[in-house]
Amino acid sequence: MPTETRPLSDADAAELAERWHAVLPHQEAMGAALVERYREPWRRYHDVRHLLAVLRQVDALAGDQDLFIVRLAAWFHDAIYDIPFRELTNEEASARLALRELSRAGLEQEDLTQVARLVRMTAEHAPGSRDPEGELLCDADLAVLAGSPDDYAAYVHDVREEYASVPDEEFWAARFEVLEPWIEGEIFRTGKGKALTPAARRNVTEEVTRLAELLGIDPPGRR
Repeated sequence: MPTETRPLSDADAAELAERWHAVLPHQEAMGAALVERYREPWRRYHDVRHLLAVLRQVDALAGDQDLFIVRLAAWFHDAIYDIPFRELTNEEASARLALRELSRAGLEQEDLTQVARLVRMTAEHAPGSRDPEGELLCDADLAVLAGSPDDYAAYVHDVREEYASVPDEEFWAARFEVLEPWIEGEIFRTGKGKALTPAARRNVTEEVTRLAELLGIDPPGRR
């Protein structure tokens, strides 16, 4: 497992500080502590770059959602990311962290509940109907699937490096189980997010086909 923290550029650090200040001014210590969590040395995909990418995608895909809630949930959604999983899932542990920290900051109970709900939702990325905030956060989190072939390959490499302690076949089988439903199923739900579907579908289909070969099973379309 990697033991060195990846560097954070001055520009990215400044952007993160500005984005946090725009959401919760006068809570600089909380924002700085969150950034340090995302800089833990074992993170290779779910790191500070991912945090910044999700925050940017929230803005890019936004419509009429409650952005205050979605942005806070984005900040906390991978705040705890332990490998292997502990007693709680990472999403549940992150949601509880959000509840604890944001309650100290004086947020109202309704907002606390919504932020925690959205953080938990990133475990399955399956928002219900009439949940625009859930749709936006999930789309922002999954936007990496629609990257260029090189960017997608880098994402897959980083995730594999993050889970280096997991044996190959176990890792491939888990990836296959997560990705296969997206070959035909709905990936993005926001109006702007739907435009990302063709690129994401291409990347996912190509990876699932490779995984099927590695696992010695029939590829999609022949099963």
